[in-house]
Amino acid sequence: MKTFSFSYKHFAILVLCLPVFAIAQTDSIPVSRIPVPDENAKPAAIPPDTTKPVMNSDAIYNRPFMQVGKTPIAIGGYMEMNTNYSGTDGVSEGFSFQFRRLTLFMSSSLTKRIRFLSELEFEEGTKEINIEYAALDFEFHPMLNLRTGIIMNPIGAFNQNHDSPRWEFVERPISATQMLPATWSNVGAGVHGKYYSAKWTFGYEVYLTNGFDERIIANNHNRTFLGATKANPDRFEESFNGSPLVTGKIAIARRHSFEIGFSYMGGVYNRFREDGLIIDSKRRVDVLAFDFNAGISKTGTTFTGEVAQVLIDIPGSYSQQFGARQFGGFLDIIQPIVKRKIFGWEKSVINAALRIEYTDWNAGVFRETGGNISDHVYAISPAISWRPSGSTVLRLNYRYQWKTDILGNPAVRTAAIQLGVAGYF
Repeated sequence: MKTFSFSYKHFAILVLCLPVFAIAQTDSIPVSRIPVPDENAKPAAIPPDTTKPVMNSDAIYNRPFMQVGKTPIAIGGYMEMNTNYSGTDGVSEGFSFQFRRLTLFMSSSLTKRIRFLSELEFEEGTKEINIEYAALDFEFHPMLNLRTGIIMNPIGAFNQNHDSPRWEFVERPISATQMLPATWSNVGAGVHGKYYSAKWTFGYEVYLTNGFDERIIANNHNRTFLGATKANPDRFEESFNGSPLVTGKIAIARRHSFEIGFSYMGGVYNRFREDGLIIDSKRRVDVLAFDFNAGISKTGTTFTGEVAQVLIDIPGSYSQQFGARQFGGFLDIIQPIVKRKIFGWEKSVINAALRIEYTDWNAGVFRETGGNISDHVYAISPAISWRPSGSTVLRLNYRYQWKTDILGNPAVRTAAIQLGVAGYF
């Protein structure tokens, strides 16, 4: 039995309707999640992108890099630190500090229309050190560019546009970081491009990369969990099964008004062949995602959202706790309430924000009874944030979460007060 009356179907309808509402508004405010660099920052070594205006796909380059002398090299990065006080069903482990991540960027314009970017991330001190991105771009034409290396798969928008200083919330969305694998990148190659005319921009990306492995069902989470593949130490060296993962996205944007994107990612995840012998049927994982950001010019309100569905071919030997279909999404509403000089920072902004999110880990029914499988999570997070500059944010969040097990027992409820800071450097 579900313990919360808000239905994911209603959530999806709400998210799908918001862009239509935003299109009707006048287009006098930017709605990109990309922060504005400080006025006194040194010039970047490379332009943000070959064409303007920027889209979510440009987030990897559209950062406040700092040029190293007269060299073609530019560096940058960001840090994130948080405090947290939380309790689950009235039981708390107390107050704690967390240094969540330090990320370093390095880019270089090697020659005309050839550029390189890398991103190295240190998480939770140095518990995890990951190369999240390391790719060369060859720019033949604005509509045709080759990208090769360790590529950020463009599924949804958050995976590419995930930098912490761009968001008003301490926690990342569950659907974008757990149901979909957070900062999911792979070795491969593909093409991307943009075309724009007047106020309209069209963009596309298509990549072939290494893909998932059997960890998505053979893991210690005891559920279908795509992010478990990130633990494979060999995924940057070879494909698990010799079958490429296909990722593609198309997006359309109206300048200073809205952007919507549709993306797909799919491929075989199991080892179906060994030494030339067929040992199993091919089992696929397929992901569909829709994302948008939009704004209301008169109030300055912005909306950012994403919904996704994951379809997995589960072997018959696995129990029904491993979902063959997952669904989730989030919606952020941001409202500036103060824009003025504060403590000497000329362009300070104080925002009120709200995030609503839902993830259904097993969107199906029991075969025996036809009853609903209730392995899902709801969360709501009101927030206040202060941006002394566009590239730095201090945020105070209250997060309340309902988590229901597979049998639909009464929800486990978690509440947290979180204070965090994140900034580019």
